[in-house]
Amino acid sequence: MSTTDVDRRIRSLRPPKLKLDPYVAQRTLLEDERRSSGRREQTLTVFLSGAECPFTCSFCDLWQFTIDGPTPPGALTAQLANVIGMLDKPFPDRLKLYNASNFFDTRAVPAVDVVGIATLSRSFTAVTVESHANTIGKATLELAEKISPARLEVAMGLETIHPVASAQLNKRLDLARFDSAAKFLADNGIDLRVFVLLGAPCVGVEESIGWTVRTVEYAVERGAAVVSIIPVRGGNGELERLQALGHFTPPTLSQLEESLEQCSHFSDAVVTADLWDVDRLSTCEDCKSARIERLRRMNSSGRHEERIVCHVCGRA
Repeated sequence: MSTTDVDRRIRSLRPPKLKLDPYVAQRTLLEDERRSSGRREQTLTVFLSGAECPFTCSFCDLWQFTIDGPTPPGALTAQLANVIGMLDKPFPDRLKLYNASNFFDTRAVPAVDVVGIATLSRSFTAVTVESHANTIGKATLELAEKISPARLEVAMGLETIHPVASAQLNKRLDLARFDSAAKFLADNGIDLRVFVLLGAPCVGVEESIGWTVRTVEYAVERGAAVVSIIPVRGGNGELERLQALGHFTPPTLSQLEESLEQCSHFSDAVVTADLWDVDRLSTCEDCKSARIERLRRMNSSGRHEERIVCHVCGRA
């Protein structure tokens, strides 16, 4: 994919990235996840170290968790083998592999690692990988076949359906392509997980929650089994440039709460609030911890809870 002037500007504004060992996974996370069927799964998430995504989205902060250059062949297999080798049996139900890029991009995941990862994945009931909609296709079907009998789920970023904002994200994705990828997955028995932004650049503050909820609804209508609402996190330089121009306002904890509350009615999909770095969201310090714990419980149960009443900030 050719590099544009916008790509170069976004990259030029970034602070230095972390120095990662391509043969060592960055971290793992073991947690319970709720599925729309009501079943609970124990899930192991492995954050793999590999090549950077080529799409250079304006809101992205994942580039800092990638290496320079392509992923060395065999490195991802070694990372996953080391993680699995330390697991106690029985293994968790689901394995989530997040490589801060696109699993079906051979620069990020070499062919030899697809085979190695597939072999290691067969001990799990289900496997989730992440991918831009533009890289969904034949390689996706091949992975689904290789990991069988485990069931494949692909996590795709829809981000926002706001007509202006979606065109300004530098994601190189239109709704027709997303729809096509979602249909392709559904037609081939592959599950869909979707990421939706809260606080997308070029969406006004007063419209932010509404467009987030509408984007979640769009994803569910196209077969998403799980939708995660992700507050946009600053720090990549481009977002600070957009903020100075009045085109971006960092989302707040209150907006995240309201968004999740308005998405609590779905019976055929699980909608959760992404709580990665949630402490960074602007809010009253006196009630922050209680409100974050409320979101954790709502993520886990899928049930609405009464709002936290704070006698300092006055918010209910």
